Amino acid sequence: MDQANGEPKALRLPEDAASRRALKRSYEAESPFELRNELLALAGRHEEKRARAMLDAGRGNPNWIAAAPRDAFWCLGQFAMEEARRVWQEGDLAGMPHPDGIGRRFDDFARRHVDAPGCQVLLECLDAAVQRGLDRDAFLFELVDGVTGDNYPTPDRILPGVERVLAHYLSEEICGGRVHPGEWQLFATEGATAAMCYVFDSLAANELVPPGAKIAVMVPIFPPYVEIPALDRYRFQVVEIRATGRNASGEPTWQYPPEELRKLADPSVRALFLVHPSNPPSVALCQTTRETLVDLVRRHNPELLIITDDVYGTFVEGFRSLAADLPENTLLVYSLSKHFGVTGWRLGVVALCRQNAFDKRLQRLPAEARTRLGARYRILSREPEKLPFIDRMVADSRQVALNHTAGLSTPQQVQMALFALYALTDRGRRYKAQVRAICHRRMARLYHALGLEMPRLPLWAEYYTEIDLMALARARHGDAFVEYLQAQYEPVDILFRLAEASGIVLLNGGGFHAPPWSVRVSLANLPDDAYDTLGRELVSALDAYAKEWRLTRGEA
Repeated sequence: MDQANGEPKALRLPEDAASRRALKRSYEAESPFELRNELLALAGRHEEKRARAMLDAGRGNPNWIAAAPRDAFWCLGQFAMEEARRVWQEGDLAGMPHPDGIGRRFDDFARRHVDAPGCQVLLECLDAAVQRGLDRDAFLFELVDGVTGDNYPTPDRILPGVERVLAHYLSEEICGGRVHPGEWQLFATEGATAAMCYVFDSLAANELVPPGAKIAVMVPIFPPYVEIPALDRYRFQVVEIRATGRNASGEPTWQYPPEELRKLADPSVRALFLVHPSNPPSVALCQTTRETLVDLVRRHNPELLIITDDVYGTFVEGFRSLAADLPENTLLVYSLSKHFGVTGWRLGVVALCRQNAFDKRLQRLPAEARTRLGARYRILSREPEKLPFIDRMVADSRQVALNHTAGLSTPQQVQMALFALYALTDRGRRYKAQVRAICHRRMARLYHALGLEMPRLPLWAEYYTEIDLMALARARHGDAFVEYLQAQYEPVDILFRLAEASGIVLLNGGGFHAPPWSVRVSLANLPDDAYDTLGRELVSALDAYAKEWRLTRGEA
């Protein structure tokens, strides 16, 4: 990366074949997102030389946004500024909004702005909140004060109305209505990335998963979930639970066979991390897998701490989080980034049931450990040993001493609440069907261009797809060609070839602990017709290898 301007530096591959292969082999151990930077540099050189634009399907940033709840946010902001100026106005200076009579004034505002973008959506969001038991005027003032950003987040963990709204959203959209919203404690975070960092840090700091402890990770998975445990501050022993399931035809189902799940019966495995639906296969756990996992945890490892990242859950019809099946064991991490096209807002949340295994294990730590932790959190409470794990996470996010300034900014929390409420309206349900349809039609176009039948995977999010290059190579040119590819090339070679020759950027499956000879394609971030090009160029690259192979055999 060019440190001066933040752009990928111009990568140049060595001329001789041996050096090129050695360099590419070195990238096998690198994070796929760091490898992506090198591929972007190669693809950028292609773009300079040819008229066709670079196609980056390596990252999952969607190319759509949920416009209506953003309109509602800006409409709310306009009302909030009227409220601020009503209290105090001296030129550019205004006051802090006041709650008395705010509902009546908002109704007047809505009548005056009935045709303004977002006004009707904002009214529908407020109705959705009232339908779920929130007091309209109190919640409206929380939104107005929050969008103004004139107060510290209070409580630090999450605003009370926002917490109730997000709890309903997670219950209805992520847990199939199987967890009562009142059972949850939430912590609003700067996206799932921050949540992930806070979870790892607090598990270690509270000696629930101390350095060197054994954890399990369900793979394939988003790479940081295997890269973070290897850091010196954690040095966790990682047990991989592999999605090696196949159907009767021998095709991958991306489910977890019982023999893989049985690794969790070992009580020395303290925690389980998973992305659900998986990334990159984008497949949710089937009923059989969930039932087996639940049985293993309850009978053999009842204190297992489960951390599930459910960011893609809304893309699967009938999705249900493990937080619904094992509520006391499971800490749920969720980001609004993908569904709402809102990666730049950094909106995420951690959810933990009030009765949970994390708090129970804190109480069962050895006396000397409880004493150490009491000293860590003594500035927060006269009884620090009773401080819940989720509140410790909030404090840890600000090095404990700065707990009083913790929390996600209030405008971010307000936008998050409006997204969640919008999703619970009829308008939001139509939007959900719309974004699912986008992924589905792009997937269909990609597989048509590859000359393959589109997989029929139950519980498939279709946000990403994992393409088995060996299966594609075998289908086109046979087993002998597959043996040649594996003997002569590194799995990442085709990624460099695509970037250099076609300006296409994909990610290596091996970086996600998927099969090495596979590639991840995001279906979210390019125009529909780009997936025709991706499929054709991937086939063309394999055919170019086949041409080289035939020449080595003396064939024309």
